Amino acid sequence: MTSIDVSPRSTTITPSGLYVETWGEGTPVVFVHGSLAVGDDEWQTQAPLAQEGFSLTVYDRRGYGRSASAVGEDFLVDADDIIDLMGDGAHLVGHSYGGLGVLLAAARCPEKTLSITVLEPAAGSIALHEPAWNALAGQVADMWTSDASDAKWVVDFLTAVGSDPDELGPELLASAESLVPVVRQGRPFLNVEVPLAELAAARFPKLVVSGGHHRGFDAMCSYLAEAIGGTYAVAEGAGHEVQFTGPVVNELMLSMWRSAANG
Repeated sequence: MTSIDVSPRSTTITPSGLYVETWGEGTPVVFVHGSLAVGDDEWQTQAPLAQEGFSLTVYDRRGYGRSASAVGEDFLVDADDIIDLMGDGAHLVGHSYGGLGVLLAAARCPEKTLSITVLEPAAGSIALHEPAWNALAGQVADMWTSDASDAKWVVDFLTAVGSDPDELGPELLASAESLVPVVRQGRPFLNVEVPLAELAAARFPKLVVSGGHHRGFDAMCSYLAEAIGGTYAVAEGAGHEVQFTGPVVNELMLSMWRSAANG
């Protein structure tokens, strides 16, 4: 795991068994990582935001890293955990599968949600009228019946969603391989019921970002943003790992957070 140089920085284990790191001080922001990753690895390029007047809550979802074990990942359980981590109110940021928990938590607790940012969320049940997204969602879903070894499955999965395994490095790939059972035994992303109407009715700002690397992700993210009354943006250069564009996506979020603070 990557060591993040942030001050102040604290760690804790919640009563429910979640490993949580807090970076910086100020307005709370909860970051929710995707599949085959852990919090401090996935959000390392967002660490500078801790020096902008925000307190970043970076945690490992159940079944991941130093949090409580789980048979498989579950976006319904994630939503419950996110709501607990929000306290009296927070901005929410989620990537890929983690974006599903963010969408559900925000719809359930709009009064506690300052804003949401979802980076290529795995919203497999929407925008299936878009041919490129329908094809990609089906391709990824078919991998759950694959008999590939965990090592090959990681490479195949990352390649399918638009991440470059070679750029992630051997340490992260080895860590991802150990997490394959958590993903394959989890609640399927195609089963999510995205609460579009509830999100559209909510008054907090919403940002949906794609990586500009696949027409399917671009189409789904654009559709989602329009359906919930949010802003759609593209942050190119890191494939599916949109957060690794660093300053590009950070500036998009900062602008929204500051605008929300100013009413």
